[in-house]
Amino acid sequence: MSTTTTPETAGTPSSKKLAERFYRLIGAPEAGPFALLVGAIITFTLLNGAFASTLNIGNLLAFTPELGMVALAMTLLMTSGEFDLSVGSVFGFAPVLMWFFFNEGIFSLEVAFIITVVVAALIGLTSGLFVTKLGIPSFLVTLGMLLVVRGAALWITQGFPQRTWAAEGAILADILVSDFSVPTPFGEIKVYMSLLWFALLALILGYVLMASKFGNWIQAAGGNPLAATARGVRVGRTKVSLFILTAVVSAWSGVTSSIRVSAANPNSGDGYELEIIAMTVIGGTVLSGGKGTIIGTVIGVLLLRVMRNGIVLAGAPALAYKIFIGAIILGMMALHSYLQRRQRAIA
Repeated sequence: MSTTTTPETAGTPSSKKLAERFYRLIGAPEAGPFALLVGAIITFTLLNGAFASTLNIGNLLAFTPELGMVALAMTLLMTSGEFDLSVGSVFGFAPVLMWFFFNEGIFSLEVAFIITVVVAALIGLTSGLFVTKLGIPSFLVTLGMLLVVRGAALWITQGFPQRTWAAEGAILADILVSDFSVPTPFGEIKVYMSLLWFALLALILGYVLMASKFGNWIQAAGGNPLAATARGVRVGRTKVSLFILTAVVSAWSGVTSSIRVSAANPNSGDGYELEIIAMTVIGGTVLSGGKGTIIGTVIGVLLLRVMRNGIVLAGAPALAYKIFIGAIILGMMALHSYLQRRQRAIA
């Protein structure tokens, strides 16, 4: 006896498949932070109309790329199973070293910048070798490097900021932080070149992590380093290269910031390492390694910048910012854990 299929039931996915698709969609590491970002933008706009003004958007985007670029590099490092607490110190040390070379007449500004980047690469190389060759946890190695690099910046400057006003009109300044206006229906928005560098770096590192052989090595190194080594992955070299990348990007970002604000303070970047790690974790990168997402990190960067900016405009105490960020981190971790359990239960 044949059975007939009604048009209503033909081709209709089962409720289980619909549930699987739904939880797969909202279970993506980027879904939660993106929803929170949209909610934050709407909330702060309603609380204070100045939040959505072109002037405020320009101010918000000015500082975003500087920490954002470091967060992108940190995403790859954390995906490999390591992290770097010295990025904030390198962020402050790099401009101090560059301006010291220039102000003392030792090198031109461009040459001083190149030497500073090389020094930052050596800092990353040292951290990477300590971790991979000596087997010391990256937490301890980079904590020590944080103190060494910060101490070097204070020693070079004797605790005083460096002169930076000679950057005006310099080729390096034009390349890193020259600004231009972007017309919109609501007015012009001031945009710095650093935002374009941030977007370019996100595209490059996103491709590296998700579509290249090296990206597979990074994920394998963080997921199961012993199995990765047995399959021919050069785990040690992979991690060392990522420590170098993170340090170089931190130096680049620090120099960019110093030129934009016309200040090279040896205490600059203090505490940035925790905020940068928070950006990556909120975006969905797993702290223990093996899984990372550049898109999620970009969303995490934007979310934290929106929160810092919006909290101030909403009239809340600026010092309450860390309370909100801590709550967001805990909430995101709880959400990711819940969705993973639901996906496993459905499967």
